Amino acid sequence: MALDLDKLLAALPKTDLHVHLDGSLRLGTLIELARERGVALPSQTPDGLNELVFKPHYVDLPDYLAGFAWTCAVMQDAEALERVAYEFALDNWAEGVRYVEVRFAPQLHQHEGFGTRAVLAAVNAGLARAQREIAPTVPAGEPDFRYGIIVCALRMFTEHFSAYYRQLLHALPSAPRRALAGLASLELAREAVWARDEAGIPVVGFDLAGQEDGYPAIDHQEAYAFAHANFLHKTVHAGEAYGAESIFQAITALHADRIGHGYLLFSPERIVDPRIADRTRFASRLAEYVADRRVTIEVCITSNLQTNPSIGTVEAHAVRQMLDSRISVAICTDNRLVSHTTVTRELGLAVRHAKLTPRELRDIVIHGFKRSFYPGSYAEKRRYVRQVIDRCDRLLAEHGLSLAAPAGALPLLG
Repeated sequence: MALDLDKLLAALPKTDLHVHLDGSLRLGTLIELARERGVALPSQTPDGLNELVFKPHYVDLPDYLAGFAWTCAVMQDAEALERVAYEFALDNWAEGVRYVEVRFAPQLHQHEGFGTRAVLAAVNAGLARAQREIAPTVPAGEPDFRYGIIVCALRMFTEHFSAYYRQLLHALPSAPRRALAGLASLELAREAVWARDEAGIPVVGFDLAGQEDGYPAIDHQEAYAFAHANFLHKTVHAGEAYGAESIFQAITALHADRIGHGYLLFSPERIVDPRIADRTRFASRLAEYVADRRVTIEVCITSNLQTNPSIGTVEAHAVRQMLDSRISVAICTDNRLVSHTTVTRELGLAVRHAKLTPRELRDIVIHGFKRSFYPGSYAEKRRYVRQVIDRCDRLLAEHGLSLAAPAGALPLLG
């Protein structure tokens, strides 16, 4: 029978391990919250915002990130954060995402009287409310909706980022900016561990985001050492806008379990560290190291194409090289609103343009669950993943895909 690929991808249980809450609002909610909170947007209509801010194409990463000024501006109180998180969870469930790890920087949403703990509590309240509403609708024996929270430290900041950073810079005006960024990250790590251990909030991971060039991950080594010592999982944005040496530093100095984006892993020409004499050999050995250690790459195809226009096409994306190198890959969205995408759409791009085999599709889907920072015990995670595997195999069989068949690309529609 003919394969209905879109139907299969929609039905498969999916994860999103790399998705930013402040980049994934509903456009109507952004407009409504802005109106209620007196935030002047560049346009008051969805069409206008999509033309001016959340565009199909961006010049570069700074252009891509410009929209976050507006989304963060409306997410400065508990009611707004809870609503955005609640709707985010429902949107994921509606497209078949069964487990999601939503990340954000609490520092961008806090101010005097509304600190990190209050921000985390508000976001968790929205996610938990959605989870409670979803639970009764899950068919028996199928994986239900679960979530974890990843907090993002920032490589750099200015006084314009948020009230929190303005206060920090005012309190320590003589401190070097890079040292101050490291201190802020350490404080966030402490708060994340407190939220998990004392408040019961499922904070499952620690992340480092922001401009790579000129702001090395090593500045945040103390924060990651604290997270590591307290058994908090670790991921790092690396190899998105800087060379493979950024990925190496994230894995070796920051104990990264996963890498966000990692697009430049196979781009030796982007390595600038003068200590690396043979760049091609370094990139090749790093790829082998990543594969051998099962460091999962959180791949965001659409986002990479938007922030790195030089890539050109989906076919030119490094995801095919990653798979050929036997690297563990999870397909993610990065930002549902800013990139106008879903996990289902991203999987479709990978299948059609990276020419996935049925087994590769199955492996990618299951790797998302296996390499997640699941908030429960290991035994609970194994039972959950088993449900996912059983569901995937049933769906593949129902759509006429045999994993025992000779290797070959999935049939395309049309």
